[in-house]
Amino acid sequence: MAEWRLYEVFVRSKHGLNHKHVGSVHAADAEMAMENARDLYTRRNEGVSIWVVPSDTITASASDEKEVLFDPSEDKVYRHASFYKLPDEVGHM
Repeated sequence: MAEWRLYEVFVRSKHGLNHKHVGSVHAADAEMAMENARDLYTRRNEGVSIWVVPSDTITASASDEKEVLFDPSEDKVYRHASFYKLPDEVGHM
C-alpha cells in the first residue's frame, strides 16, 4: 500500500450539475480508485457520476498569484452581460 497512488475524488450528486471534491483514496490504479471511491463516497446512492484524478497531476494556483491571474479580467468589460445591448424583442433575461 505504500506504493499506491493518491487520487482525489469528485462526485456529482443526483440534483447537482457539477462535480464536487469529496475526498481522497489510495489505490494501485485508476480502476481500483474508482471502485474505492464508489464504495466510500456513494454508499447511499447519492451520486450519479464519479471522477478520480491522480493527486500528483493536479496543478493549482498559489494564493499569492491571485492578482496576476484574476485582475486582468476586470479590464475586459465585454465579458460581462451588462456590456451587451439586448434587442427589445428578447424581453426579460
